[in-house]
Amino acid sequence: MATALEIAKSLLSPPGDTIQEHIELMGMSQAELAERMGRPKEKINDVIKGREPISTATAFQLEKVLGIPASFWLNREKTYRQELYELQQREKLEKEIGWLDAFPIHEMRKLGWLPNTKEKHLLVDKLLKFFSVASADEWKRIYVDEQVSVAFKISLAHTQSPHAISAWLRQGELQAKEIKIAEFDKKKFKDALTKMKELAFLMPENFTHPMQNMCASCGVALVFTQNLPKAPISGAARWFHNLPIIQMVGRFKTDDHFWFTFFHEAAHIILHGKKDVFLENVAGTEIDQEKEQEANTFAAKLLLPENAWQQIKDAAPLSEEMIHAFANKFRTPAGVIIGRLQHEGLVSFHVGNGLRQKIVLFN
Repeated sequence: MATALEIAKSLLSPPGDTIQEHIELMGMSQAELAERMGRPKEKINDVIKGREPISTATAFQLEKVLGIPASFWLNREKTYRQELYELQQREKLEKEIGWLDAFPIHEMRKLGWLPNTKEKHLLVDKLLKFFSVASADEWKRIYVDEQVSVAFKISLAHTQSPHAISAWLRQGELQAKEIKIAEFDKKKFKDALTKMKELAFLMPENFTHPMQNMCASCGVALVFTQNLPKAPISGAARWFHNLPIIQMVGRFKTDDHFWFTFFHEAAHIILHGKKDVFLENVAGTEIDQEKEQEANTFAAKLLLPENAWQQIKDAAPLSEEMIHAFANKFRTPAGVIIGRLQHEGLVSFHVGNGLRQKIVLFN
């Protein structure tokens, strides 16, 4: 049984059908038409069968011979070719429907990244437009193939779910495009991080807005992107089209994890090259341990300078009141202090958890 697409193609009428109808009404053969137009009859047959498009020259020849304006034939040709192309494209899209299965399509529709339609060929089309690629093969070459890509200089081939991770990263790029960004100024950005540490200490409501504004004024796009299933990523830093992007996610819901991750990603922008791509907590990607350690050290010292950290350690054992006092003295969140004490094994992991502030980026 013919499919709806096959039926649609069979019903599509090339402009040659209209030419044939008119010459039959006039009692003219294709051979005579060709002779009057000064064209080989084989070429005219190709035009009538739709194998050859009606060019501007052919349209004006038809106008002279048949008395029908050239604009009619050109419009008829344009409409036919567009309809034929759309059907051919739908055929291609339907062949790539299986590509959808690897993506968390339900969640992407729920978040508004894709339209809420059950027409799978439309979803394939929207997904290609989401990634700005012409086909699934181009997506694979950019995100999966183990070769240097112009657009994305890291392979996701060995990650748990390259499809979900690539979608999360792409959404961050689209979000970054919506932000008005100044020209990147490394010194200005480094100075702004000190102000953001004060923001971390004060933790006002809607603190993400001043964070984004301060970053944008220094030429950095800071975006917050919701998690996707099978994309266990806690943050990313990279340059995209000459724009530095820091992409955060609501995976860790306490202030110590959030602020350390942010300053860690900021360190990558300040310390490392434009060709580097840093994906945090993504198993299967190639990790430059030296650069990761540099970013860790940068974040740790910014949140708690060495002299401040030494004073805290020297005062051990610490009560919660003492931690609060140090937090006020060094303008550092108490949650960050307890988090570091736990991380370095100076207190047990069940001690002081109430000092952490909860962070909920998305409802």
